Amino acid sequence: MEYILIICISLITLAVLKFVWGIRIKDIKLLKELGFDKKLNEITNKLPENREICNDILKILGNENVNVKENEGNQASLYIAISNSIIIANIKNTFTRVQTIAHECLHSIQNRRTLIFNFILSNLYIIYFISIIILTIFKLNPCKIYIGFGFIILGFIQYTIRSYLEMDAMIKAPVLAEKYIQQKNTLTNEEQKAIFDNYKIINTIGIKLSNYSLIANQFIKLIIYLIACMIF
Repeated sequence: MEYILIICISLITLAVLKFVWGIRIKDIKLLKELGFDKKLNEITNKLPENREICNDILKILGNENVNVKENEGNQASLYIAISNSIIIANIKNTFTRVQTIAHECLHSIQNRRTLIFNFILSNLYIIYFISIIILTIFKLNPCKIYIGFGFIILGFIQYTIRSYLEMDAMIKAPVLAEKYIQQKNTLTNEEQKAIFDNYKIINTIGIKLSNYSLIANQFIKLIIYLIACMIF
């Protein structure tokens, strides 16, 4: 009975957050449409290649010791704290590429201790989740409630650190991207305005959507664990 109660509370919490933050399907569709807008992409195609943009932004931040790589096989760009490197994904055809690169560059100047701790904790959280699911399935989990409580605590800490790092980068990225584009002075004032206005639209939706996604990920894992407890 307690498992069903916690599942219901989790689902209600997600529904309330979705309502309060105004998460809508049409906003997600708008993000995809804007990201691959041909006219906006034609404007940003006037800017240098991604690697050059990344190195220029790192120079603005005074952090030129980062190893920059491009990997078209990657679905998402990312900064890897362990190796101090930025991997740029296949984002050639998106006008948001400058902001995306700025986002990863900002990660590179965040507190290294926090970044390393987030890396370790995120992997530990995944291992913990997989382990308790396996133990539950094979009926080797005699303390389901206590282990579940530990999972919630670990998830809360992981969410707190991850959301701090992501929100910090997401809020600062458009400002840094605008600074870079203005310094390059490659685009006309009208073109710059078109890019910056759409950056604002994307970030208004993206920040709340990203935060909701991080929280939902925690609750979904918890619900999966509770369902496993009920079945096995």
